[in-house]
Amino acid sequence: MLYPIGIQNFCDLRTSGYVYVDKTAHIRHLVSTGKYYFLSRPRRFGKSLLMSTMEAYFEGRKELFEGLDIAEHEKEWTEYPVLHLDLSGTSYRSEQIFDEKLSSVLDRWENRYHVSSRYRTESIRFQSVIEAAYAATGRQVVVLIDEYDKPIVDNIGNTALQSVLRDRLQGFYSVLKTLDGKIRFGFLTGVTKIGKMSVFSGLNNLNDISMDASSWDICGITEAELDRYFGEGVSGMADALGMTAGECRSQLRTMYDGYHFCEDTPGVYNPFSLITSLSKKKMGYYWAETGTPAFLIQALRADNISLQGLTTDRLPSGVLTGVSADGISPVAMLYQSGYLTIRSYDSRYGTYTLDYPNREVENAFTESLSQVYTPRQNEDSAFHIQKFAEDIERGDADMFMNRLSAFFADNDYQVQGKAELYFQNTMYILLKLLGNYVEVERHTSNGRIDILLQTSRYVYVIEIKRDKDPSDALDQIDTKAYCLPFQADGRKVIRIGVTFSTASRRIEGWEVQ
Repeated sequence: MLYPIGIQNFCDLRTSGYVYVDKTAHIRHLVSTGKYYFLSRPRRFGKSLLMSTMEAYFEGRKELFEGLDIAEHEKEWTEYPVLHLDLSGTSYRSEQIFDEKLSSVLDRWENRYHVSSRYRTESIRFQSVIEAAYAATGRQVVVLIDEYDKPIVDNIGNTALQSVLRDRLQGFYSVLKTLDGKIRFGFLTGVTKIGKMSVFSGLNNLNDISMDASSWDICGITEAELDRYFGEGVSGMADALGMTAGECRSQLRTMYDGYHFCEDTPGVYNPFSLITSLSKKKMGYYWAETGTPAFLIQALRADNISLQGLTTDRLPSGVLTGVSADGISPVAMLYQSGYLTIRSYDSRYGTYTLDYPNREVENAFTESLSQVYTPRQNEDSAFHIQKFAEDIERGDADMFMNRLSAFFADNDYQVQGKAELYFQNTMYILLKLLGNYVEVERHTSNGRIDILLQTSRYVYVIEIKRDKDPSDALDQIDTKAYCLPFQADGRKVIRIGVTFSTASRRIEGWEVQ
């Protein structure tokens, strides 16, 4: 079985024998029901392959679609002139780079349709190409724009350049509305969604299908598609890892499944990570290898956002869709970039609750956060994560707290914004790094445990109080009967009351019982 890792060209994929997950039913539906569309999906999620498939379809390349859904319904296979602009693959750190990229594409189109570009802006050049293509072929033009927002996203930290590029792109894309009569179909993809102040402010005829129920699986791989196309691969991977096919499937689901782009729909797998894992016959963090954008982490700190709240707070729908280039929401960007996904939707209030889609994303994001909130230290440091884990495993609560206290004492300079929130976020990251040991804010019948740590031999119930005595925290553990659910399972229950001082920004004391 040949896996199309990194292959985004539909023709190459179909002529070289790679496995192809048939998404052409979606293309057939879009073409027959509308004209202009926008789709947001995370990086490496199949957007470029979808665009390439559309390009081949509108070019009338019938032979490439043999055996696929659309071939059973399409009768005419009309060839249209296709203008495909792909803005990925370039870092737009200057206006000159943007100029060179856009000019090279326009040059190619102008040569194809014999258009002179002398002394013209890119918007006029784009308009002239569409008009020339329409005149030369007698058919309406198909416009496909992949990663429309790449120049904007690349310059979130550079507002001046971002503003310039936004204005230029706004004029460029507005041509689609100006020449509506000469356009057969328009499809644009990106990571960020349309906002009130985005490059689409003058283009109000786009149908944003990013969160439509009919498009939840237009990119990504469903459970049914895993069965249909990759059963052989799952079996081969299971044999290599010494497990059953069912066990392998379960681990794949935990690692790469779980993306929800609409409420009340099944999850989808990250296609890049899934096929890479099947190809290598090894579970790994493949999608996350390119790293979390640094500006997202810094934005979370600058906006004093609770990290725990990312997966507990209820958000109005506008938070997920209302991105503007002038004031981008870090939570919206985390969702749109694929670090968070929809967990639930409350129709009564129109609010969403988000969560990490899978283990790959959660671990990668936590690691990125740790580099900012918990600076790298050597193995001899008190903070080294392995030592924390060893303390917990052997039941040494005092040593665990000593290490934690030392960390906050040594890294007071790291505190920015609200000291209390910094403490909470740092504790959250530290405990997330401990993995399966941790539950944060465990709900009980009488309230919420601040921190619950569990090993095979010990249960740690931790209550944190700010500017109070550790005994107050222990009293709450007793009063709320937080330990009651664990007293009969044979493990030792350890209670820890912790005091954090908002004045000194340190742990002031603790008591273990």
